[in-house]
Amino acid sequence: MDESKKYRFILETNGILIDANYARKLSGFKSLHVRVSLKGTTEEEFARLTGAKRESFNLQLSALKHLLDEGVSCHPAVMLSFSTREGLEQLKTRLEEIDPKLPDELEEEYVFLYPHVIQRLKAEGISPKISYHPNKIPCELI
Repeated sequence: MDESKKYRFILETNGILIDANYARKLSGFKSLHVRVSLKGTTEEEFARLTGAKRESFNLQLSALKHLLDEGVSCHPAVMLSFSTREGLEQLKTRLEEIDPKLPDELEEEYVFLYPHVIQRLKAEGISPKISYHPNKIPCELI
């Protein structure tokens, strides 16, 4: 087996810094796959969860477009613990506008309630709609 195809490197990122130029540079790495972890399903949710400007949510979606335009293997993941069904459907529509296959490749993430996570959520006044305790994580999420 060709050593260059034997291994795959997965880069996990929120995508905010991936512009067209950076995506072009990443396209040179043929064993690379980029997992763009979206924080929430809407601009409002993104701002509430991250404390960043709501407009920055769109940078994550742009990153996926830039990566695909440059032929970089990638897929989106999204934190759904704080999302509504409507928000998820809205996100899927936006992903489909970038590429029709993206909604099917969307990886779901949920909050696992480790003690430090519980403290941080409480300090921020944020309560998840869906969460799991570490000793009760469903097998399909492992």
